[in-house]
Amino acid sequence: MLVPARKLSEELEGWLRESGLTKSPDVRGVIAPHAGYSYSGRAAAYAFGNIDPTNITRVFLLGPSHHYYTSKCALSTATVYKTPIGDLTIDLEVIEELKATGKFELMDIRVDEAEHSMEMHLPYLAKVFEGHQVKVVPILVGSLKAESEAMYGQLLGKYVDDPQNFFSVSSDFCHWGSRFNYTHYDKKHGAIHKSIEALDRIGMDIIETGNPDAFKEYLLEFDNTICGRHPISVFLHASSQVEGNNARVIF
Repeated sequence: MLVPARKLSEELEGWLRESGLTKSPDVRGVIAPHAGYSYSGRAAAYAFGNIDPTNITRVFLLGPSHHYYTSKCALSTATVYKTPIGDLTIDLEVIEELKATGKFELMDIRVDEAEHSMEMHLPYLAKVFEGHQVKVVPILVGSLKAESEAMYGQLLGKYVDDPQNFFSVSSDFCHWGSRFNYTHYDKKHGAIHKSIEALDRIGMDIIETGNPDAFKEYLLEFDNTICGRHPISVFLHASSQVEGNNARVIF
């Protein structure tokens, strides 16, 4: 296992270095993909490369559920996530705080291990926070109604307000093609991939405004197949709870 672990570590270091980004304490959240690293690893570096780990002690990891249906959010029952680069300790104190609200269910360990949306963020987090004491709070976000997105956002708002907390939100964007039953195509952009890029950029621009209602309207208008729409919406609602919030969200 030492050779694959070393190779992964060097690969992540290379992508982070190639991104050429300056770490910023103003960046309090990232939205990064969860496709295999051969597809999206280099792109993810442009999110994770912005993180200044100096004063961060806790990372909330929000990921969509791909294989397990729930209309709620679910908390991990694990105590540590092991990655080839290093272990990430789960913040059991915050898990208990959230569990005490009565609004969360608990993930079966098999559901936790099978969900790749959060798993694909873990090596990057382990690399970025290497040498720093940080704990993680994994939250599996189910198929939420709009009112539930707002409710979970309200519960998480106080954590966004703490500058020692960071949010890592897992999402790919448009899934295009007949297998996804989604073939939106605006010919004015030219080739299909240009139309997809334009569609995603509209969504990204809206997300960067921090307005959860505007993001909801975007989804209603275009029905873009953003698999992390619910985690993104929860995070937008959480951020909106903080007065004068100047935190930056990076893709």
